[in-house]
Amino acid sequence: MKNFTSYIIRALLIGVVGICTCSVARAQQSFTYSQYMNDQTSLNPAYSLLDKNGYLSALLRKQWTGIQGSPTAFIFDASMPLDGDASAGVFVLNDQVGVEHLTEINAFFAKSINLSEKTHLGVSLNAGFRNYVASYSTLDSNDPLFRDDVRQNKPNLGFGVMLFSDQYLLGVSVPELTFTSLGTASQQDNTYFRNHYNISGAYLIDGGADFKVKPAFLATITKGVPFIANFSTTMYIKNVFGLGVDFRTNNEMAGMMSFMMANFRLGYSYQFGTASNNIGRFNNSTNEVTLTYRFGQHLEDIRLL
Repeated sequence: MKNFTSYIIRALLIGVVGICTCSVARAQQSFTYSQYMNDQTSLNPAYSLLDKNGYLSALLRKQWTGIQGSPTAFIFDASMPLDGDASAGVFVLNDQVGVEHLTEINAFFAKSINLSEKTHLGVSLNAGFRNYVASYSTLDSNDPLFRDDVRQNKPNLGFGVMLFSDQYLLGVSVPELTFTSLGTASQQDNTYFRNHYNISGAYLIDGGADFKVKPAFLATITKGVPFIANFSTTMYIKNVFGLGVDFRTNNEMAGMMSFMMANFRLGYSYQFGTASNNIGRFNNSTNEVTLTYRFGQHLEDIRLL
């Protein structure tokens, strides 16, 4: 019965959003966003070690713009430095698609050691909980398949490792270690509640105060879900304006821009499909807005770029 219910819910939600040619797994990869090159703390908390002053950051991501019930995600993360090349903070995820709502809160601690004068190795540990609510009864309370809502809480544990210097970073992380399923009646059981392995990297090409370029990549590996990798290049002019492009191996691209104003960074990206089967058939665009406030001013560090 649970499997049958899962198939019914999956078909219903896909029908509502009108995305009959997109797979659920592709749409619901956990913790993927276009502007990962500017803030990876929710992907790998060891990334917070790159900022020596602390910061507050928020991201709002809206998929399939204009379609009721389409996925909407909000991510907030904050970090503060600690003595001894360490940092601590929190990241929060609030994600909703259709009648399903996921809230996740994690606290993290990260510590780095010096491998050389300019090379550092950071490790992080995060722990928290996930709250999952599926209001199936709002679909049709008279249908026994949708009569019972699902409400569950599960603990979460994760870790990350990152090698970094002033010019590059390379990280591996598992921010969500899932030991048991969550919301087994849900379509998202196939994606959100499996272990996600993130591999990321970036390199800063410094052309002086007027021009910098940062290529970056992010790969997410999840059992039973198609492999997805992101490759991006961003150009920065006078540490004020950034313009970039991101390509995903699932035939999606994103154009990005950012503005740095003293302690603030404002970013925007527009993601769209590039395959012949998802151009012009429906609104497959995704809008993403980020806002970051950094304590102190360190324009030269890779964290800003």
